[in-house]
Amino acid sequence: MRVPSTEVQNNFGKYLKFAEANEEIIITKNGRDVAKLVRCEPETAGEEAEEYLAEGERVTYEQYLELTENSEHRYELIDGVLYFMASPSYGHQAAVSELNFAFRAWFKGKPCSVLPAPFDVTLVKSPANICVVQPDIVVLCDKENIDEKGKYKGVPVLVVEVLSPGTRVKDMIKKLNLYHACGVKEYWIVDPEQKQIDIYAFRGENDIVRVSFNSAQDSAASVIFEGLTVSLNDVFSA
Repeated sequence: MRVPSTEVQNNFGKYLKFAEANEEIIITKNGRDVAKLVRCEPETAGEEAEEYLAEGERVTYEQYLELTENSEHRYELIDGVLYFMASPSYGHQAAVSELNFAFRAWFKGKPCSVLPAPFDVTLVKSPANICVVQPDIVVLCDKENIDEKGKYKGVPVLVVEVLSPGTRVKDMIKKLNLYHACGVKEYWIVDPEQKQIDIYAFRGENDIVRVSFNSAQDSAASVIFEGLTVSLNDVFSA
């Protein structure tokens, strides 16, 4: 991201947040590159995502849009916290590939669509707390909520997240709460390390059904889509 020096001087706190989120800020003066603002700490190898938040501060939805519009990197925004999305591992992508194949085969000819990441899903917890995530797989049954620019503004019926060491807490706690609060009907948490799939069905504010599938079962089965099953051996074959 290239930014004039006067803009950085006037909005240093904003660009410091961006640098903390692993974005490289090139500072220009009279059209020339003169300085660079970068994060000091080295990246943690092998992590797919990491939380960046200056003490006492939050990143707004508008700041998130500005960052992502001018960045080559991928980010998520949850409850005012930026998450940098690094490259996933082979095992993660192999599991996503198998799940995507099984989902697309089952939903073929049905009114819902299956989309893998990267695909932005914007969820509104409140007017002051707009979140943007990129689930590994989403099932959309409201394609009328895709605007003329191809941006999705609805709520997926089903969401899948495949865990990585750097995303485990975010996926199991923060995204679980986010999806429940915003009206997602079913959430799959896929754990390649434990070779387990946990499925949460959200039926109301205080009505959550959790079903776990591990190596003792042949397949994981959807709660809300009767007949949708996925072989655990296929998902965890990598």
